[in-house]
Parts: sequence; C-alpha cells; structure tokens
Amino acid sequence: MSSTKKQENYFKDWQNREELAETALPLIGRLYRNHGVVTTVYGRSLVNKSTIDILKAHRFARQILENELSIRDSFPVIEAMTRLDLAPGKVDIGKLTIRFQAQGNGLDLDTFLRQELAAINTGKAPILSEPRDVVLYGFGRIGRLLARILIEQAGGGDKMRLRAAVVRKGSDDDLAKRASLLRRDSVHGPFNGAITIDKEENAIIANGNMIRIIYSDAPETVDYTQYGIRDAILVDNTGKWRDRDGLGRHLQAKGISRVLLTAPGKGTIPNVVYGVNNDLIRDEESILSAASCTTNAIVPVLKAINDGFGIVNGHVETCHSYTNDQNLIDNYHDKDRRGRGAPLNMVITETGAAKAVAKALPELAGKLTGNAIRVPTPNVSLAILNLTLEKETSVAELNSYLRDVSLDSPLQNQIDYTNSPEAVSSDFVGSEYAGVVDSLATIVEKNRCVLYVWYDNEYGYSCQVVRMLDRVAGLELPSLPA
Repeated sequence: MSSTKKQENYFKDWQNREELAETALPLIGRLYRNHGVVTTVYGRSLVNKSTIDILKAHRFARQILENELSIRDSFPVIEAMTRLDLAPGKVDIGKLTIRFQAQGNGLDLDTFLRQELAAINTGKAPILSEPRDVVLYGFGRIGRLLARILIEQAGGGDKMRLRAAVVRKGSDDDLAKRASLLRRDSVHGPFNGAITIDKEENAIIANGNMIRIIYSDAPETVDYTQYGIRDAILVDNTGKWRDRDGLGRHLQAKGISRVLLTAPGKGTIPNVVYGVNNDLIRDEESILSAASCTTNAIVPVLKAINDGFGIVNGHVETCHSYTNDQNLIDNYHDKDRRGRGAPLNMVITETGAAKAVAKALPELAGKLTGNAIRVPTPNVSLAILNLTLEKETSVAELNSYLRDVSLDSPLQNQIDYTNSPEAVSSDFVGSEYAGVVDSLATIVEKNRCVLYVWYDNEYGYSCQVVRMLDRVAGLELPSLPA
C-alpha cells in the first residue's frame, strides 16, 4: 500500500470513529440524566466527557486486551442500552462488548444485554426517595473541587444536591470573588460550565445548581433549615476541628445529620479510606473522617501488596506538592522548616500517613515508618513505598499483579496503572484515582521492592471523598457486568 493511501486510510478511520463518538455523546448523556446509568470503559467514565475523551478511553483498553477496543464495536452496545428501561447502575460497555464478541451461544445483542443487565433492567427509578442535601464547610482548594465534582454529578437532580458553602466573609465583594475562584483554577483549569451569581440569595449559580454562600464563624450558630436544607451531610474541609467535640458542633446546627472530615480524624473517629475499610461507614456513626490524601494514595496499594505477597515491614517516603499551609517566601511558621519559601525549596517535614495506615489496615500496625518532603510543585505528589515482602517476586510478576488489580478488582476505582516511559507529575493532574502505580519505576530484588505511586493530592483525594459521600447518602451503584 502506498504512503498516500495509508495517509488517507488513517484519516478516514479517525473521522469514522470520531463521528461515532459524537453520536454516542447524547446517548451517554440521556442514560445518565434520565436513568442514572454511568457508562464506563474498563473503569474510565464516559459521563460528561468529550468526543476525544471517549476515544482515549477506548484506546486505554489496549492495556487489558493487548489491542485497541474500537468505538465501532461498543457503539451498538450503547445504542442498544437506550432501548432498555434501566434503573441506576454503573455499566462497563468495554467488558460488555468483549463478552458479547466472545459469547458462543449466538444471542443477538438486545437479548444478550437483557440477560447481562437483568439486575437493573427493572424500570426507571430513583435510588433515593428524595435528593440528599450536602453542605460544604469551607470553600478552599478541596471545597471548590468537591463543588465541581458534585455539580458535574448532579445528573437529573435526584441524587446529592450541593446546597450551600459556609465561609467567613472576606470583603464586600466576597460572593463575586468566591464565584471567580470556582470558575477559574490555576491548576485544574476552567470550570466546565456556566457560573453566575444571585446577589439577592447570596448564591452562586453553577450549571443551574444554586449554592448559597453562608457567612459564619461558629458551626453551631447556623440554622440551615431557614434555607430549606434538611438532613444534610456536612463536609468540613477546613481542618480546624478534628476531634468529636469540635466536629460535634456541626451536629448542633439545625439541618445537619452527618459530618465528614477531609483530614485525619483524632480519637475514636473512624478514618475511612474508601474502597478498603468501608465497613466503618455505619448508619449510627454521625462523624466520619476521609483520612488524608497520602493515606488514600498508599493504603489501597499496600492492601493489594499485602494480600498478594505479604508485607514484613517498610518505609514510606512522600514527595508532596506544597500547600497553603506553607509560606510563599520565607516567614515565621510554627512548624520546623515550613516557614521557608515553598516554591523555592524542597522541605523535609513529617507525615502521619505511615501511622495512619494502621487505622485502615490494622494488620500493618507497627510495620511501617514514614517521612515527607514538600517539593516546589503546586499539585500532584509521589509516594515511594520501600517494602520487604514475605516472599520473593520479580518486576514482571509484581507489575502484572498490580495491573490486574487496577483493571478488575474491588480496588479498581482506587488504583490506576501506567506504563508510560515519559510520565511526569503534571500528567496526573485531574486523575480520579487515589493513586497511580508507575510500573516502569518498580524495583524488585528477591523479597524487597520499591514502588512509585503518583497521586493528585487535590482532585484524586476529592474523588475519594465524593465516593465516600455516595456511600453515606446511600448512592452506591451496582456495577455490571458482574
């Protein structure tokens, strides 16, 4: 075949796949908004994604299938799903497509899907009898990312509704400034949608969601019911209070029934790493912690390794992006070294992540040490796990095991996997996973291994918090095919 013919074929192939992806977009949207069905390709969500995102998700499947999954094969599956009367669920069209191609009983696609999706082919119905209200206490880095995710997941308005954010008033134009910070982000880019303000209601209107900005200096003084907010889950992302007495002040406010802390909780507060110890989320527990970003990044990988190979002991070192807790240039700070200019220095500091592992994985209590280095990048961090295992392994075996865990296991929403020889920290901005195993950096020597785990310490952690919110609100979706 001539080079000219190849060039034409490549371009025609791209145009054809792009057209199919464009046609799939409204079908994916209707399945989500009208039925609460989240479509994925091997764990990659297609909801609220672009045409290019859909094609890239299909290309990702080559890691599992050793060749690219084509939108030509999956599009008929999406189309056929719209002919079913589905209840809410999470449906992996990649797995369905491959399973349909491999099936040997000659079923037509519609019959095959009715069989595979029987558990949710029960008629359109909301999971909740009424939407669950959510309040953000604090509207900083994590608060605004939580707002973005909750707004994006609003769907038909029958799930969780972000009703308010509580802050301390900063200036006369506070509302406009809060809206602007939600609209634009130096790290995560512009908000995906439209934002306006309603001065009369002192609210931000984001993609039709009215989010009241409530000013208060004390949690217990807010009467949320006067804004129509009831039985709400409050997410405290200020970190100001981390014990039961402090966080319990939120429960004294009218309209709040549960509190979720986006920092490690102290005392008897359950510290949950979603996907690992979800059993700690109980109806009778009114205060919960989502632990820290680093704990969320390393615990799923540590659990996978301990389950598969056993961990004798180890050390965790994190290269963590600087945070608002540090100074821009040298100034006084009550903690050692953190007073030095964050964007100019690597700063050795402490981390409680290694000790916090034991709260999620008691079997690793006393087996890990840890430390941290704050580095001059604004987002994305790297955890280095230096572990002694109970049995010998190899780079190939260990990576293959972690890849399989990331693709098809109870931890597939927490652990991602990359084999790119050019991956650097900025490539993981916006990653929805708790952590991403960098397979090409894996080191193994008999029963000792070193693993490198990237994590978006802002967005990836926020996604973990929202997964936990879904569980607390009773919004966990069944995943199909089984």
